Amino acid sequence: MPVLILLPPSEGKAEAGAGRRLDLSRLSLTELNPAREAVLTALVDLCAGPDESAARDALGLSEGQRGELRRNARLRAAATAPAGRLYTGVLYEALDLPTLPAAAQRAARRSVLISSGLWGALRLTDRIPPYRCPIGARLPGVGALSAYWRSVLGPAMTAAAGAGPVLDLRSGAYAATWTPRGAVAERTVTVRVLHERVVDGMPTRSVVSHFNKATKGRLVRDLLLAGARPRGADALVGALRELKYTVEEAPRATGRPRQVDVVVADL
Repeated sequence: MPVLILLPPSEGKAEAGAGRRLDLSRLSLTELNPAREAVLTALVDLCAGPDESAARDALGLSEGQRGELRRNARLRAAATAPAGRLYTGVLYEALDLPTLPAAAQRAARRSVLISSGLWGALRLTDRIPPYRCPIGARLPGVGALSAYWRSVLGPAMTAAAGAGPVLDLRSGAYAATWTPRGAVAERTVTVRVLHERVVDGMPTRSVVSHFNKATKGRLVRDLLLAGARPRGADALVGALRELKYTVEEAPRATGRPRQVDVVVADL
């Protein structure tokens, strides 16, 4: 089994799609489609409705972001793009999928799942329109998206993990939508990126968003370029070290994912 790589989405997205309209039946993890339809309907209805202030509050938007509401209202008719091309934030810039060799791109299509407040989880090839729907949103009839997806995602994500290792690079809010349990947890490695620098002669470490996202994108790219196919959590951690990453492990807890820190000094 290939490693399953879990990524967060990106607030940064391409301005427009270039292909056919959204068709939920063409998305992977089809068992999620009823839940996707419920969230999509709630989002479109909210953004197309008369209460702009409520819609902005639900999505955490400012008055200057009214265009996001109009775009969400037209999601069903909007042109789409593959998720791997649609997301354009720091992580995806560092991953730089279009420049990967063909073999690495095939591995990415098999291995990567992207968490999403609107779609639950996506493969890189799933075609979706540009949208705005953060995991922290609360939608009428659906409620808090983090809790909604937590009640839905378990079987699909467990099936996607199969018998192979899982590299969990999701941010906290998205990680809360599915926590690996049992045997899957034993094969899961979660990663925190720490930026180390010297302050007044003393090394200090902190979590810095830009370093975190860029390092995770580069880490996935390096694994794909290396053709790494670890068979378990130990082999996955070993593969990261072979790629010259500084990896420090937290004490293991039985039945829980392994937690590692990747320590970086610069990008």
